[in-house]
Amino acid sequence: MNENSRIFDFVDYQLNAFPKKDMFCGKENGQWISYSTAEVKDLINRLSAGLMKLGVSGNDMKIENQDKIALVSKNRPEWLMLDMACQQIGAALCPIYPTTNINELEFIFNDAAVKYVFVSGQDILDKVNNIRDRVPSLKNVYSFDELPAVDHWKKLLADITDPDLAKLEETKSGIRAEHCATIIYTSGTTGTPKGVMLSHRNIVSNVLNSVKSFPFEPNVTGRALSFLPLNHIFERMVSMIYICSGISIYYAENLDTIAENLKEVRPTLFSTVPRLLEKTYEKIMAKGAELTGIKKKLFYWSVSLANEYDNIKSKGAWYNIQLALANKIIFSKWREALGGKIDLIVTGGAACQVRLIRIFTAAGIPIYEGYGPTENSPVISVNRKARGGTKFGTVGPVIEGQEVKLEADGEICVKGPSVMMGYYKRPDLTAETIIDGWLHTGDIGIFEDGKYLKITDRKKELFKTSGGKYVAPQPIENKMKESPFVEQMMVVGAEQKFVGALIVPSLPNLKEWMQHKGIAFTTIEDAVHNPKVLDLYKELVDSFNKFFNHVEQIKKFELLPNEWTIDSGELTPTLKLKRKVIMEKYKTAIERIYN
Repeated sequence: MNENSRIFDFVDYQLNAFPKKDMFCGKENGQWISYSTAEVKDLINRLSAGLMKLGVSGNDMKIENQDKIALVSKNRPEWLMLDMACQQIGAALCPIYPTTNINELEFIFNDAAVKYVFVSGQDILDKVNNIRDRVPSLKNVYSFDELPAVDHWKKLLADITDPDLAKLEETKSGIRAEHCATIIYTSGTTGTPKGVMLSHRNIVSNVLNSVKSFPFEPNVTGRALSFLPLNHIFERMVSMIYICSGISIYYAENLDTIAENLKEVRPTLFSTVPRLLEKTYEKIMAKGAELTGIKKKLFYWSVSLANEYDNIKSKGAWYNIQLALANKIIFSKWREALGGKIDLIVTGGAACQVRLIRIFTAAGIPIYEGYGPTENSPVISVNRKARGGTKFGTVGPVIEGQEVKLEADGEICVKGPSVMMGYYKRPDLTAETIIDGWLHTGDIGIFEDGKYLKITDRKKELFKTSGGKYVAPQPIENKMKESPFVEQMMVVGAEQKFVGALIVPSLPNLKEWMQHKGIAFTTIEDAVHNPKVLDLYKELVDSFNKFFNHVEQIKKFELLPNEWTIDSGELTPTLKLKRKVIMEKYKTAIERIYN
């Protein structure tokens, strides 16, 4: 494979290098069903031929003339099959988050002039049917599940003849690395969705450079559990790494079944976002809190030992002996809960608490944090397995093939083969974002020790107080979330005299504390207004304020009774805070802070 390859060439590469019995595996009616490499290739080819019979094509392969196919589905084996089937005939796949609201869905379908839509599940089908009449370009909807009143995707595989497949081979040979493979609409935290156009070369180069840099050895016994949405370029690109490294991909049923899927699949690796790691850690700590006597003492001793772990400087023989003991008696159970075979976890998409990376890595579950935006296909940098390749609290060294420079204000800019083709139908936005070949990421960063990139904030999220001082909210939020009592938080204070915060308490821990203190409460609203609870959070905030300079310290806060979620609209699909939405929704709470 080289940079002139097309994404679908990865399937042929696996078929020739290490054909597998379980290339893709999904759960159907409670059973794991495997697809071999040969079966996957056959299904992709027949699906391509079926789409061609519908008249789907790349036409003259100019982006505006390529047919667009939308995919609104949870992760499953058919997801990547459709992806590659579209690529082979020059159609551009537009993958959309299943959680996307109806207005955004309608905007994307019309902006891309989508011809056909593929869905999974009745709930998504209902959403699509709701807007069908308002999308003139839409010809039909296909479902991956057998559902009433909709065509099943396998209908497209029927009656495919040898001449159909011969015609496909001819079409395939005309697809080039510089052609557009996909348009990914990023909802972002502001404004209407923007369609990021990525070519075959963009994604293939990012896969090959990541494989070289990390490095990924071929591992034919390797298994990955896939649960991050595939419409996020990170999971889709990582899937190509799995394919060209001979690693089988098992698809989790949904986010709620991850714990039991981990035990069934026993994966060797997976990729995740920090929010899910936080949830896992909270569950482990809650279990630890239920222990009694010597078991409880050992649990907390192990965790505090792991919290001192340093991957660069050795802490000496005595520390290593103690850690080995903790690994045997406590952390082995953590690893067992993840299936018992985990070699590594890669995290990205948002900043991860350093404490989590430190503790999990000490516990024999190495976590490698990486970074990159959709516009760079996505990886710019990642921490590595090699000695000296990882520094906690950074997103690691820049991968091969990327040039990175920091602007005067610290903005991270990248140049290389992975930089997007541009935003679909938005030359104005493209010109603002890519200047002289340099992609301006909107993230602010520094280099530590001359080689490890560290993200300090989002340019758009920096705000000025009325005293004219800049405040970066993310580092403050991440630090405070280290407290077991803080589930989520958002720092506020633009154009105000001081910095405030909205805090969502960790309810299980808060309830336990209140019971322990004999504080009665009826509702959550009641609990977050209790004077003793407010005193607890005041002490907590004061204890964290010492990590920040005077301007950044939180002077007042409001406790909120409800957790922020994707469904309730405060989080993006990659679990980042939608700050504008939160500001609007909790306007009165913010007014109380500043009154």
